[in-house]
Amino acid sequence: MSEEESTTPDPVELSRQAFDAASSADFDALMSIYTPDAVWDRSELGIGTYEGVAAIRGLHEEWFGAYEDHRFALDEILDLGHGVVFVAYREGGRPMGSQGRVEQRRGQVSVVVGGKAEWVKTFADIVEARAAAERLAQERADG
Repeated sequence: MSEEESTTPDPVELSRQAFDAASSADFDALMSIYTPDAVWDRSELGIGTYEGVAAIRGLHEEWFGAYEDHRFALDEILDLGHGVVFVAYREGGRPMGSQGRVEQRRGQVSVVVGGKAEWVKTFADIVEARAAAERLAQERADG
């Protein structure tokens, strides 16, 4: 194994690192997994699309700032090949000033290039996310 292979995380490991960093609100570590011009598409959730690391960081800081505690739990991660990763996860926390907790299940599709996330899309429907990931992997395989 070359030195580059040993230091470049595989897409599944990169996804785990991202969710670990997000769970601990380590924004520097979280941003280190993205390409400088990465895109995070949250339009399926009615939130919009964020382009570039600064915009993605701003999204995360604002989103996490709404919670007293905020955590992720991974249910499934699949490397579908050609840089495409599917993740099913649970996101939960206690909104600021509230005694109650919220939890939601989401699906996420990522494209990893050169050991960095280049494109991410979040879905409210996990089945839809998995289907989108499978289509994207096939499209990338077909060239």
